[in-house]
Amino acid sequence: MKKGIKYIFASAFLMVHFLSFGQREDAGNYEYDREVLFGINKNTNGGLIGGFSMKIGMRIDDTNFQFFGLELSHVKNTKEARYPTPLGNSFIFGKSNYLYSIRPHYGREIILFRKAPQQGVQISALAAVGPSIGIIAPYYVEYPISRTETVREQYNPEVHQSRFNILGPGRLFEGIGESELAIGANAKAALSFEFGIFKSSVTGVELGYQLEGFTKEIPLMPTTDNRQIFQSVYFTFFYGFRK
Repeated sequence: MKKGIKYIFASAFLMVHFLSFGQREDAGNYEYDREVLFGINKNTNGGLIGGFSMKIGMRIDDTNFQFFGLELSHVKNTKEARYPTPLGNSFIFGKSNYLYSIRPHYGREIILFRKAPQQGVQISALAAVGPSIGIIAPYYVEYPISRTETVREQYNPEVHQSRFNILGPGRLFEGIGESELAIGANAKAALSFEFGIFKSSVTGVELGYQLEGFTKEIPLMPTTDNRQIFQSVYFTFFYGFRK
């Protein structure tokens, strides 16, 4: 086991050394005109993975950039809680709908601190606004109607009054064809921390605050207070390319 770990570390060291040697002309040169970044999001309104994002940025001058972005996120009610079932799975009792948010946006970014050659962290501040398209999809649950028969349907608090009578959630994407749309807008402000020593690639994290509102209340859980305005703190890990 110890030999295997040593081998992994040695291989990783040689790979990093090889890449550094092969791209040494690129090291320490952080000037770029365009970038394409991809990210995985974690936020206070989402699950383990809150969503995914893409960002296309273009230089305006030495420290200012503009960018277009697209985010796909799953928005949850803060009171959602999972309960296990005798079948070994779990479900969210009281949940009636999913909310998937599609967020195209336009923003500006300013570099606050540049990286020193081949070391350090570049810190930027950014802000963006754009429309939101909410997909309200029904949340299905399965429950027995006899000893040998079960049905799957959207959770209804008047029908499914006890969580002990529910066998689990519906199938993946079941009922997606019955979805409704909600139109809204979103805005965010964040700090971006970038690492790496090459101009051609970038890795980093974005920490920020997101505000999103829709023209109508979203009934995620009919037995609790539902909202049409959502706010969250988020963390996005991103990786991308520049030239």
